[in-house]
Amino acid sequence: MTHMLEDRVILLTGASGGIGRITAALLLERGAYVVAHYGSHRDGAEEACAAAPERALLVQADLAQAQATRALWRTALAWRGQVDALILNAAVALSIPFEAQDSDWDTGWERTFQINVASPGNLIRAALPHFLGRKQGVVIAISSWAAQRGSALPAHTAYAASKAALHNITQSVARNHTADGVLAYIVAPGIVKTPMSEISASSRGGVDAVNAMLPLGEMVPPSEVAELIAQLATGRLRHLAGATLDVNGAANIR
Repeated sequence: MTHMLEDRVILLTGASGGIGRITAALLLERGAYVVAHYGSHRDGAEEACAAAPERALLVQADLAQAQATRALWRTALAWRGQVDALILNAAVALSIPFEAQDSDWDTGWERTFQINVASPGNLIRAALPHFLGRKQGVVIAISSWAAQRGSALPAHTAYAASKAALHNITQSVARNHTADGVLAYIVAPGIVKTPMSEISASSRGGVDAVNAMLPLGEMVPPSEVAELIAQLATGRLRHLAGATLDVNGAANIR
């Protein structure tokens, strides 16, 4: 298990916090080379990669900018001449209530879809020729249970819709390119114990109230999501290609 990702090169977006930070550390622990993308929080990315900085490349990119997203892929590929897995984790969850002013609504939806949908789409588009040329590659999209059931918070409707779009993009990759050696997966967590989730819990009565409504009495530990991502990134779970993997402790059973 310790070296299951030995020498695999992995591009991980959103490596500076939450699920991404734990995932980056685990990938490095398992022997991978990690291109750790971050938006503005470099310190978080550095801390995530502190155990093996010699196998990490920290790259800043504003995923709201299409050209910056494409440059991120080029930088990742140039580092070691290959990328074996692309993990699409970076996202924003902006609060955009239905009663917002038109300008705020328009700006919020545009930014949400640029970062959560268009930027992953751009990265997949950039990665596919490389993966197809090698007849191997892994795409892992971090979606959400909100993509399947809608958001419990009306102000996060844009987030839920964007995760549903990312879910569909990844399914399309699986449908069209599994036979070509490109393995695409969707990981759909429930409420993960991250600083963002703990803050948003205030709108549901607080962390204790949220935990009380979950079958296991706790939010999903980010380490469990990271473990699943690391397993998928090996490229060994071929017959799970195209699957949506729910991680919610039986809080949402489909």
